[in-house]
Amino acid sequence: MGRNWVLAVCAVCFATTATSSEVGHIKVAKGAAVIQRGIDKIPAVAGMKIFAADVISTGADGAVGVTFLDNSLISTGPNSVFAIDQYIFDSTTHVGKFEGTLKKGTLAAISGKMVTQVPESMRIRTPSSIMGVRGTEFLVKVDEVPALLGR
Repeated sequence: MGRNWVLAVCAVCFATTATSSEVGHIKVAKGAAVIQRGIDKIPAVAGMKIFAADVISTGADGAVGVTFLDNSLISTGPNSVFAIDQYIFDSTTHVGKFEGTLKKGTLAAISGKMVTQVPESMRIRTPSSIMGVRGTEFLVKVDEVPALLGR
């Protein structure tokens, strides 16, 4: 029984570390902008740490710029929702994986060291597509689509 308890504790510690690892920081925050971390909504401010699984949301006058550990840069515009689905980066080998979802709004990005090392390591999803990033700079816009009647 003691061994099972130790394994359960280790599993919880690993899961907590994996979901709460720092992946970058907010470089710029303007207007209405929040970071949703679990059930908490925290006002976005410059210098704030960003973690894997955070969701960045901006209002009509909001914008947030984030610098990631591999020097990738993303900037969300007004009325945007961007989720960091997965971010893993090895600072020694520059190998990693960056997956995010732009649910609505605009996103500008400049890829960092991980895409230079492994071109297919960054993916951005939208409600209608998945974009594999092979270059260094890109812009994405997702318009809100009204719900279809009868569905």
